[in-house]
Amino acid sequence: MKKFLFVAALIVFAQNTMAQENEKYIAAMQKNLIALQAASKEPASLLALANNFERIADAEKTQWLPYYYAAFCQVTYGFRETDKSKTDMIADKATDFINKANALSPKNSEISCIKSMIASCHMMVDPMTRYMQYSAESSEELQAAKQQDPTNPRPDFLIGQGLKYTPEQFGGGCGTAKPLITEALTKFENFKLASPLHPNWGKEMATQIMNECK
Repeated sequence: MKKFLFVAALIVFAQNTMAQENEKYIAAMQKNLIALQAASKEPASLLALANNFERIADAEKTQWLPYYYAAFCQVTYGFRETDKSKTDMIADKATDFINKANALSPKNSEISCIKSMIASCHMMVDPMTRYMQYSAESSEELQAAKQQDPTNPRPDFLIGQGLKYTPEQFGGGCGTAKPLITEALTKFENFKLASPLHPNWGKEMATQIMNECK
């Protein structure tokens, strides 16, 4: 009987410890996600946030979302870096993060979207010479993202966004972008988040593009 009570006490202790650790993880993620929402006004803070998410990920070891957000912050900063000699290094760091996320959650639509963004970031260093390689890679990742989760609005948004800023003589412009942005906005309205910590970005940017294309 004493042995049974001792084992039961150990189980309760382990459960309480796990619950506390989970609460700590959620609180840390929520704090940094709130900061991420404001980072558009302070792009330099994106690299600090990437480091914060990396620390959370390294502490948790089994959670893909912190690595995902570290990669998201890193590649978003890469698009805003004006010194193109630094962009590849920034994008490569994003690749390191997203590969760790992918190892924990393979064939994940959200992760494929980040891989596409990283390829586009590399391409923007020198579009004339890099277009063939990185445009194809970006497109392949977005097609994979659509197959992995047809309800995810972000692949349609990213494709539409890319078309919006592609010259019309190369098949871009509002005419080709608008149907995809329309589809993305419909999916945004119906998309069900797996949790409050899961990716939920893109709707405002899609709405902005739609307004510009009216």
